[in-house]
Amino acid sequence: MAPDRLGGSCNPLALLMERSPQWHDGRFHNRLSRVDGPMWRAFGEFFFGGSKHRRPESPLPVEHRTAADFAIVPRSGLRVTWLGHSTTIVEIGGARLLIDPVWAERASFVSFAGPKRFFPPPLPLHELPNVDAVVLSHDHYDHLDEQLVRTLAPRRLRWIAPLGVGGWLRRWGVPPGDVAELDWWQSIDVADVSLTATPARHFSGRGLGSRDRTLWCGYSIAASDARVYYAGDTAMQNEFSEIGARLGPFDLTLIEVGAYNKLWADVHLGPEQAVLAHRLVRGGVMLPLHWGMFDLALHSWTEPIERTLVAATRHSVRIATPRPGGMFEPSLSVPSQRWWPDVPWQTVEEAPVWSTGVTLPREA
Repeated sequence: MAPDRLGGSCNPLALLMERSPQWHDGRFHNRLSRVDGPMWRAFGEFFFGGSKHRRPESPLPVEHRTAADFAIVPRSGLRVTWLGHSTTIVEIGGARLLIDPVWAERASFVSFAGPKRFFPPPLPLHELPNVDAVVLSHDHYDHLDEQLVRTLAPRRLRWIAPLGVGGWLRRWGVPPGDVAELDWWQSIDVADVSLTATPARHFSGRGLGSRDRTLWCGYSIAASDARVYYAGDTAMQNEFSEIGARLGPFDLTLIEVGAYNKLWADVHLGPEQAVLAHRLVRGGVMLPLHWGMFDLALHSWTEPIERTLVAATRHSVRIATPRPGGMFEPSLSVPSQRWWPDVPWQTVEEAPVWSTGVTLPREA
């Protein structure tokens, strides 16, 4: 029987985990198996190889935000603010959603070591405006910030997460009644907005013994006049076409483009597959996420956006490139500034990344 995440006994939520089609043999699984490269090689290259440009050499341009910036209602009904990596604030249908919020200095289980952010949070936490829900995709350190959860828990917010992740939230002080946990394709309403957890191809865990004991997902976020797709962390999967058919088209997609490598091609998309995923879900404007804030792979820190722009140009996909802290309404104005420096990077021909097992064509 499925254990209550971190609780030690069974409860109704644990039974939901056990009944999930994704749960068997004591943990959650992807629909496609994951093929990883040799672990020794991955660790060796991460610590002793890779690009010499994995971190910026000078401070990055950041658009600083305060609560006052959110006091003005979006003219179009849809506005997004990129706070770096995968942290965004999506305002849609009169609701304000805080997605995968990370304010921590490091994406790590300790405060003194591990990937360190390239810039301070563009929005100080004490300036965070009222939000209708905090939306989480999975429990990795670069998406789930323990100290932030502990800080926000007394505010009695709604927390929406995939199955099992609520165990961490409750442990860190979030009242059980504030947490909703979803399986893939399950939906929940926040005000007049419908959120549907969508399949993703990734993994979970925050340390020894927790590998794949919680689920991972993306989200469709739908109001009467706008739709947004957030992919979460994912590799390429056949389900993108199904997501587009069932829940699209989308005015805006938020899709990860960084932290990829051929040694873990079944964990992250990479730029070319990210653009393909955007097209498969029937996206309009694409906002690339999961790059430019943490050193989580071997590529140069600007390579994800450079390769994304090349692939997007090839397929006539409109890309938004806001500075960290940038705020925009996709139907009114899409930021296209090139705010990052020119540093060496590898092309798809030099460093291809393609996920295994998919029946989709390899389009770069």
